[in-house]
Amino acid sequence: MTGQKQEKGNSVAIKLQSTSMRVEPVSKNIWEIPATEKKGMNVPARIYATENLLHGMDSAVFEQITNVACMPGIVKYALAMPDAHSGYGSPVGGVAAFDPETGVISPGVIGFDILCGMRLIKTNLNYKEVKPKIKQLVNELFETVPAGVGVKGSIRLQRKEVIEVMENGAKWCHENGYAWKQDLERIEEKGCLKGADARNVSDKAIGRSMNQLGTLGSGNHYLEVQVIHASEIYNSEIANKFGVFDDGQAMIMIHCGSRGTGHQIATDYMQSFGPAMEKYGLKVKDRELACAPFSSEEGRKYYSAMACAANNAFANRQVITHNVRKAFGKVFGKSPEDMEMDLIYDVAHNIAKVERHNVDGMMKDLVVHRKGSTRSFGPESEELAPVFRKTGQPVIVGGSMETGSYVCAGTEKAMLETFGSTMHGSGRTMSRTKAKELVKGEKLQRDMEERGIYVKSASYAGLAEEAGIAYKDISEVVRTMDEIGISKKVFSLKPIGNVKG
Repeated sequence: MTGQKQEKGNSVAIKLQSTSMRVEPVSKNIWEIPATEKKGMNVPARIYATENLLHGMDSAVFEQITNVACMPGIVKYALAMPDAHSGYGSPVGGVAAFDPETGVISPGVIGFDILCGMRLIKTNLNYKEVKPKIKQLVNELFETVPAGVGVKGSIRLQRKEVIEVMENGAKWCHENGYAWKQDLERIEEKGCLKGADARNVSDKAIGRSMNQLGTLGSGNHYLEVQVIHASEIYNSEIANKFGVFDDGQAMIMIHCGSRGTGHQIATDYMQSFGPAMEKYGLKVKDRELACAPFSSEEGRKYYSAMACAANNAFANRQVITHNVRKAFGKVFGKSPEDMEMDLIYDVAHNIAKVERHNVDGMMKDLVVHRKGSTRSFGPESEELAPVFRKTGQPVIVGGSMETGSYVCAGTEKAMLETFGSTMHGSGRTMSRTKAKELVKGEKLQRDMEERGIYVKSASYAGLAEEAGIAYKDISEVVRTMDEIGISKKVFSLKPIGNVKG
């Protein structure tokens, strides 16, 4: 471990090689960069990490999170989760909340893949039943759920239907036979973010929605068959309420977002926010943090367009779920109902939403931006379905395709300290370019199969980009937040089959 501790006053600061800014310990796994460290900071920046993870963060994380702390109307802190790494303008793994009257909304603090998120589906199948058919199953999933750059889905929508999807999300799926009624109760916002208005979406973004519904896309998106081992159930009471019943139980995890639609909407509004910032006299540290006042016409239009992309993403994951159920039915010769392929939860990690949170002892509406960070609402939260009001919200944390994933539960402490937010995954430590230099996709595929993980990928280059060595240790990332009570470890899953873009 590199770095030194320096005393100043009554605190001990960490001197990091990756930044010259003063980083002070607040308590275990919590660090703070004071607002005095950079001109223009309106609030301190807080970083959640073990000391080891803190030292491993790239320099851009510290620059970017303190730039976010300079943005107009930001409340309390700019937050970086333990999986934080450099992103466009704001770090991936960042959280920022803004006052709706004096604050802003920013595509760079939300992410271009709007409402990218995680979905977990349970089954009553176990490892012994699934393992002999894993190649057949993954191959069928690969055919049923298109993956890769620019792929087209099985549903071709007309413009009128695209608008219906954008404004109704997973509700459209239920009305058109792609969702079970109970699915909607297990999706954040019940699968439909309010305020969506397709009149504020460009024709180009609408056009990109016409044939991409039900597709994974590329990059770090995946569809994974996973199993649970009894030794990796950390809270059996909550795990049982989430749907875990057996050692070796098989589940399916989906990671994807709004595809080209969200990217186009973010691109459109990033361009329009330049003039808006001049109009309202707004200044930011980085042009990639272009923004507009949330209360302005420009801000409201972006929010309504962003909500359209969010609903598109909810519908996308729902159609994928429908096709996953079909694929399992074909391979195992049973109905999805007989296999109890119920949705456990669907939660986003690239979004801005108006939520009510405690600020200095008072409940206030805030515009909470989460970019590569996941909602982690605690027990008794009214926004949760009744089934989760005793356990806290399921938090799905995706790991690399070699290491596995975690399911956690939201906590009351998260509601008080992090605007109900926690980490979303492992977090990259290596660029995609570097990973491709070090890893050969074809060899990685063979090595993983020897270790019991059958992978089907749209390209070997895409596979190499997502090698496990490119990511942080997910167990340490999850432990960081578990130890301070922001999210509670419930169980982990190991991959046995994977479809990659």
